[in-house]
Amino acid sequence: MKYAKGLDKAKIKNVYTHIPVFLAKENKRYQITKVASGARNREYIGTVDWLKDAGIVNVCYRLDLPELPLKGNYNPTEYKIYYRDTGLLIASLDEEAQVDLRQNKNFNTYKGAIYENIVGDMLVKQGYELFYYRNEKATVEMDFFIRDADSLVPVEVKAKGSATASLKNLIEKEKYADIHYGIKLCAKNVGFNGKFYTFPYFCTFMLKRYMLDRISSGK
Repeated sequence: MKYAKGLDKAKIKNVYTHIPVFLAKENKRYQITKVASGARNREYIGTVDWLKDAGIVNVCYRLDLPELPLKGNYNPTEYKIYYRDTGLLIASLDEEAQVDLRQNKNFNTYKGAIYENIVGDMLVKQGYELFYYRNEKATVEMDFFIRDADSLVPVEVKAKGSATASLKNLIEKEKYADIHYGIKLCAKNVGFNGKFYTFPYFCTFMLKRYMLDRISSGK
């Protein structure tokens, strides 16, 4: 906090300490108005950017529509906040929860938040900016997006390897014209079913290289 010159240190700390609370929610969207009684967005201007610029958090913005260009199609007022260091996320939980993590139990919906946090950080470290999508009815949602030369590529993170209805919808429906295939990250081997590629989580750090090889080969 001693480096937070010109900003309200209490507000920065308030934003930081509430990150685990919102990651526990189903949609994980961060809401400034809920970090304190009477909190208003205009009173917290610059706090999230300060944490991001300081290398403490990664911010994932909501796309208005899953289409290109990414930077011309996102909502700067709707976002998720992930820790840059997943160890900080785990340390923010209670001691019992940390023990549960080591034993891989009792994490329920929070398990997805941990996996998303890890994947998001690996994407950022490769130079990607983070974007997600969730439609009005929450019938279609996607964790992250990257792109190749011609396509928008949805990246789904599955903590349990369950059904991929949203991924299939984004690929198959004609209204998502910029999406031709997708990527699913889960606890499975490398594969391709004709619609999306499956990679184990630990391969995420190679996605940028894979996409560049894909572009150069013209596949």
